[in-house]
Amino acid sequence: MARGAEMERQRVSIFDVARAAGVGVATVSRVLNSSPRVSPTTRARVEAAIEELGYHPSRLASGLSKGRQDMIAVLVPFITRPSVVSRLEGVIEVLDKSGYGTTLYSVASLSQRDRHLEYLMDRHASVGVIVISIPLSREHIASFRANGVQLSLIDTAGEDVPHVVVDDRVGGALAGMHLIGLGHRRIGFIGDEDLSGLGFASSYKRLTGLEDALVSFGRSLDRELIRLGPHGATTAKEMADDLLRLGNPPTAIFAASDTQALGVLRSAQANGLKVPDDLAVIGFDNLEVASIFNLSTIAQPLFESGVEGAQRLLCQLEGREVEQVKKVLRLELHARATTIRSAVGPMGTGLQRQLSAYV
Repeated sequence: MARGAEMERQRVSIFDVARAAGVGVATVSRVLNSSPRVSPTTRARVEAAIEELGYHPSRLASGLSKGRQDMIAVLVPFITRPSVVSRLEGVIEVLDKSGYGTTLYSVASLSQRDRHLEYLMDRHASVGVIVISIPLSREHIASFRANGVQLSLIDTAGEDVPHVVVDDRVGGALAGMHLIGLGHRRIGFIGDEDLSGLGFASSYKRLTGLEDALVSFGRSLDRELIRLGPHGATTAKEMADDLLRLGNPPTAIFAASDTQALGVLRSAQANGLKVPDDLAVIGFDNLEVASIFNLSTIAQPLFESGVEGAQRLLCQLEGREVEQVKKVLRLELHARATTIRSAVGPMGTGLQRQLSAYV
């Protein structure tokens, strides 16, 4: 056999067989394992597809015959961040019920990303991969596809790959419109500076949405009121301190995450400002702490995005077509006491002490 033809045979995966036979991957695995739980008609159809495609069971299929559990890999950035944890909870909720095992890979740098991706592109490493928030290049996606590895993306997009996202620019505009509607004109912004080099763009998109809102009211974004830095409440407090000490400080601050918004609240407290009378504050995400501290925020469905992304991968593994490749989840404004005085009431002394301990 010519070398090129042999390479084509090697590219045939268990997913190709399942698709050709019109069954799920689990059914193909049962046929390979000589399981009695497959009807003669279905077995014949799978065996015909194996013969036609020239499929040779991989090490993964061999592992299945020895009773090892199929594994799904989940690639995540900065695993301790609350928003990532919430998405993961949704993913695991689905995968735990599916019978698949889960392996977690955390990424905080380009070298980590490249090392994990190189390993996961081998179809023997896992039956499918879920990527959360980490941008993939066209070359990455092409390599996964060439190796027969199924992909599902959450909070990041990919051409012809099932992905679940929110529109961060729309979210930024929602925050801006809310603050402008309350009469604020000098609006500050605190967001992330991507020091990892991984290409995260959500903060930039949220800032662009804020600018859209200002422009729609005939205003312009004052670059003097923008601060970007490493993600975290403590750094956000320091950046807010800087903004609040300007000769003409902002009357409102939009933070690109709830975690950073807590840093802004701590800064307001340290500078003797009343929220929202002296300074309005709004975050993004709607983490659990947002409701605890009565924080206004743009709510995104973090847990639901994890559920949706995991379900889309299972759909592919079962040989079914994902109907909507790109799914955009809805964002909502949750207006609370940090922007609207009458929403819940001012932050009491007890919550102020908790905030001081948190940041």
